Amino acid sequence: MNLVMFILPAIAVVLLSLPLVRMFTSKVSKESAKWRLMTHIGGFFGAVALTLCLSMGSAFAAEGASIVGTVAQGMGFLAAALATGCSALGAGIAVAAAAPAAIGAFSENDNNFGKALIFVALGEGVAIYGLLISILIINAL
Repeated sequence: MNLVMFILPAIAVVLLSLPLVRMFTSKVSKESAKWRLMTHIGGFFGAVALTLCLSMGSAFAAEGASIVGTVAQGMGFLAAALATGCSALGAGIAVAAAAPAAIGAFSENDNNFGKALIFVALGEGVAIYGLLISILIINAL
C-alpha cells in the first residue's frame, strides 16, 4: 500500500506537467492555449479528486482509525482555508494591477517612489488580513 501511495501522486504530477512541456516547446495558438489550459485545470481537479478518494479509503481501511472532530470544526477549517486563499488571490490581483503602474510612475518621476510603494503595500496587506482572519477562526475552534 505504501508503494501505491507514492506512485499514484508521482503519476499525477507527471500527467499535470505534460501540457506544460508541450506548451513551452511548441508554438502556441489562441485555440490550443485555451484547450491546454482547460485540460490542465481538469487534470488538476481530477488529481485532487483521486487523491481525496485514496486518502479517504486508506483512512477508513486503517485498523482502529476514527474521525475525531465535529462538522462545525470541519466547516471552520474550510472557512479558514477560504479566507486565506481568497484574500491571497485578491492580493495577487491588486499587486498585479498596482506594481506596473508604480514602476511607470517611478520611471517618470523619482519623487513618486514613496507614493507608489504605498499602493503596492496596500494590496499586499489584503493577504495579511485574510491570514489574520484565518488564524482567528482556527483559534476559536
